[in-house]
Amino acid sequence: MSGNVAMTTEALNVSARTLRRLTLPLVAAAMLAGCATRDHVVVGAVPDDYRTNHPIVIGEKEETIDIAVAQDGYRMTRGQRDAVDGFLYRYDKGAATPVTILAPNGSANAAAASSVAADMASFIRKTGVRNVQINHYSVGSGDVSAPIRVSYFAVRASTGKCGRWPEDLMQNSENKHYANFGCSYQNNLAAQVANPNDLVGPRRPGEIDAEKRGTAIGDYQEQVSDWSPESDYQW
Repeated sequence: MSGNVAMTTEALNVSARTLRRLTLPLVAAAMLAGCATRDHVVVGAVPDDYRTNHPIVIGEKEETIDIAVAQDGYRMTRGQRDAVDGFLYRYDKGAATPVTILAPNGSANAAAASSVAADMASFIRKTGVRNVQINHYSVGSGDVSAPIRVSYFAVRASTGKCGRWPEDLMQNSENKHYANFGCSYQNNLAAQVANPNDLVGPRRPGEIDAEKRGTAIGDYQEQVSDWSPESDYQW
């Protein structure tokens, strides 16, 4: 009887060890499978990406500025000159897109605007802009003074206007961000990009400055030669 009990106990121990050998790989496989698929699980509480809701779009955009002209004006004033010069600061002279000057026709200041527009075109050409055009637009009333509009087309990065509030912010049971979230950030980023093409792809590497590289390597070698393993460290 005791022999049967001993055999039964030994069999149970063997079965327990076998079960542990089988269980551990299964548990490990399940944990690895969970880690591998964790990034692919779509959870309703995860907020949407603001870059998808407010994408930055690169395209051609018209840049404009309106310059007020007095009825007795003849040439550009200092303030008008500074305004036009600042407006053309981001103009790409390499692209050579036309700069259009629209002078009013039929307004109270039509004669002055025509004279100022000619002076403005001469000033713009002196800044290095080769393609300058002067056109006119009709004004419905001869009793009002109309401005001169200067414009040109350029490639710009932009996104949609902010201020969309389609839903109550308190009604957010899905724990998602509101519709206007990230809009101002995207607008600021698009406005600060000097070259919108950098958002499309990287530029080619520039030429190596051999003198600067030699100075940096020399400083590094000097620091390495002065280093000693017996330096006085403060603990």
